[in-house]
Amino acid sequence: MDLPALAAALLGPDGGLAARLPHFRHRPEQAAMAAEVATVIADGGTLICEAGTGTGKTFAYLVPALSCECRVLISTGTRNLQDQLFHRDIPVIREALGRPVQVALLKGRGNYLCRYRLDAAVSAPQRFAPRVRAQLARVRDWSSVTRAGDIAELALPEDAPVWPAVTSTTDNCLGQGCPSFAGCHLVAARRRAQEAEIVVINHHLLCADMALREEGFGEVLPGADCVIVDEAHQLPEVATLFFGCSLSARQLVDLARDVQVEAAREAADSPGLRPLADALRTATLVLREALGSADRRGPWAQLQADAATLAALADLQARITALGEGLAALAGRGKGLDHCLARARALAAQLATLLVEEQVDASDDARKVAPRVRWFDVQGRGFRLHQTPLEVAGVFRGYRERQPAAWVFTSATLAVADSFEHFAGQLGLEEARTACWQSAFDYRRQALCYLPVGLPEPAAPDYIEQVLTVACAVLELSRGRAFLLFTSHRALRLAAVRLRGQIDYPLLVQGEAPRSELIERFRRFGNAVLLGTSSFWEGVDVRGEALSCVIIDKLPFASPGDPVLQARLDALRRGGGNPFRDYQLPQAVIALKQGAGRLIRDAADRGVLVLCDPRLLQRGYGRIFMDSLPAMTCTQDLAEVAGFFAAADG
Repeated sequence: MDLPALAAALLGPDGGLAARLPHFRHRPEQAAMAAEVATVIADGGTLICEAGTGTGKTFAYLVPALSCECRVLISTGTRNLQDQLFHRDIPVIREALGRPVQVALLKGRGNYLCRYRLDAAVSAPQRFAPRVRAQLARVRDWSSVTRAGDIAELALPEDAPVWPAVTSTTDNCLGQGCPSFAGCHLVAARRRAQEAEIVVINHHLLCADMALREEGFGEVLPGADCVIVDEAHQLPEVATLFFGCSLSARQLVDLARDVQVEAAREAADSPGLRPLADALRTATLVLREALGSADRRGPWAQLQADAATLAALADLQARITALGEGLAALAGRGKGLDHCLARARALAAQLATLLVEEQVDASDDARKVAPRVRWFDVQGRGFRLHQTPLEVAGVFRGYRERQPAAWVFTSATLAVADSFEHFAGQLGLEEARTACWQSAFDYRRQALCYLPVGLPEPAAPDYIEQVLTVACAVLELSRGRAFLLFTSHRALRLAAVRLRGQIDYPLLVQGEAPRSELIERFRRFGNAVLLGTSSFWEGVDVRGEALSCVIIDKLPFASPGDPVLQARLDALRRGGGNPFRDYQLPQAVIALKQGAGRLIRDAADRGVLVLCDPRLLQRGYGRIFMDSLPAMTCTQDLAEVAGFFAAADG
C-alpha cells in the first residue's frame, strides 16, 4: 500500500489506530489531512494546510511521518509543544504503529544545563542573592541524576533567576575548548538528533540553522527528507527576528561579569581588566538611564533626536572597544579570556552595524537585499537595540533551495477568508499546494457569537469603560468562567482596576503571576475571570466548563506606533501595495482566529464568544473577519446569550 493510502487507512474508522487506541475517534478531516501530508512526503513539494480546532492535525501529520521510513524534522512554536510531542503524542503513535522509530528531542542551547557554568556558580555562591542560592542548590542536586540535562525536568519556573547562571548562550559558550565538553548535554542532544529518524525541534532552532547556513558557518540541524512546521503562523515573525541584528543590555553586562570572573581565574596578576569591565557595565547603565524610565519601543530616529542618548551610545562604543583591546593584550593566557575577547569583538561589530546610517542605494545588488529598519526596545532594567529585515521570503526561499526536502506548513490559523496568499507571500511559498479542513466541532450547536450593540468606535476615550460594562453584564450570565482578551496592556490595566471588587468571581490578571500558574488557578477555581493580552490569545488550552466565555475588546490590529510595522507599511506603500489590505488586515484576521480559538477546545465544550468591536458590522472589512471564523450563530440580543447559558448549564 502506498503511503497516502496507508496513512488514511491507519486513521480510518476500522484502521490500526482505532484498534489499538481505546479513546480514538475517527475524523474524516484528520484522515484526509494525513493522506495529503503523506502525498507530499512521498512525491516532494510543499503543502500549506489549515486544520481547524478538533481536526486532530497532530496525529494527521505524525502518522505519515512515522510511517514513511525517512528522516523528518518536526518544528513547533514553543518548547511546551515540543515536550508534548516528544513525551506524549509520538510514543502513542509509535506504539500503535508497532514501528521502533528512533526519535530525538532537540532544543536551543539555553534549555540545557551547562556543567562548566554550574561549577563556576557553585564555587562562588556569594555572588547570588539568597533566593538564587536556594535554587542553585536544587540545580546542583538535580545535575547529579539528570541524563538529558533538559531544564524542563526540574520544577522551577522558566524565568527562574538561577537559569542564566547555569546555562550557556552563544556568546559565553566555550565550545570545544570547554573543560566540561565531554559531558556537555547540548552536544549529546545534537548527537542524538544526528542519529534519529524523527527530530522534534522548534522554530527558533529552525531559524538558527537557516542563519548559520546562510552565513556559511555550518549547521545546527541534520539534513532531512521532510520538514513539518506546526503552528506555522508563528514562523514569519520568528524568522524576521533571527535574520536581524540585535544587541542587549544583558549581553553587555554578562560580558563584563564574565571578564572579571575569567580574569580572576586566568590572569590574577593583570588587574587592568577589572576597571575596563566596570567601565563597560557603567556605560550600559548610563545608556539605560538615557533611554528613560518607561517601558517603550520606538524607531531609531528617536534616539538620534536625543543628545544624551547619542552621547551614551558613543561612550558605550568606546568602552567595549577599550575592553576588547585590554583582552587582546592578554590573548593566549586562558581559554576563558580568549572567548571573552571573541565576544567583545562580536558585540563591538554588532554595535557598529547598528550605529551605521542606512544608505538608500538603487543598484541591482542593493535591491537583492531586503530593506531593514533600526529600532529599540526598553523593558524594565534592560534594553535591546535592533536592526530588523522587513521581509524574509528571499532568505527562506534560498534555504529551501539549498536543502531539498518535502515541506508541510500547518496551523489552525493560516487562511484569511479561505485564502493562503498572505502566509505564502511572507515565506516565498507561492508555488505551494494548499488545503483547508474546517473544525471538527459543531460550532453552531456548541457556540454563540455575541456582537453587542451601542458601543462607540474603539478610538473613543470611554471605549474600554463601555466594553467593561458589556463584559460585566455577560459575566453575570456566564457566572465568571471567562477570558477577557485585550489588544493592549493599557486596556488590561484599566480593566483590572475597574473589575477588582466589582465582580463576585476570582480575578486573575496577566503579570501578577507566571502564565502557567494563572492557567492552573483558572482551572482550579472553576468560575474565575482571567484578563490577558497577546500571550493568552494562543497556546492556552482550557477544556470544560471552567472556560465558557471569551470576550475580546476589539479587533487585534497591530499598534500603528510599532517601528517595524510602520517601516513595513512604508515599504509596501513605496512598492505600490496597499498596506492595510496586504498586511494589517490579514495579520489581524489571523490573530482574531487565535483568540477566538480559545473557546471551544473539546467536543463537549459550550461557550459564548463576545466580539465587542462595532467595526465588525459597520465596516466592509468586518465581513472578512466573520468569514474567517468558524460558522456559528450570531446575535446582538443579550437575552439570547442568557438563554444559551441557561440551556448549557441545564
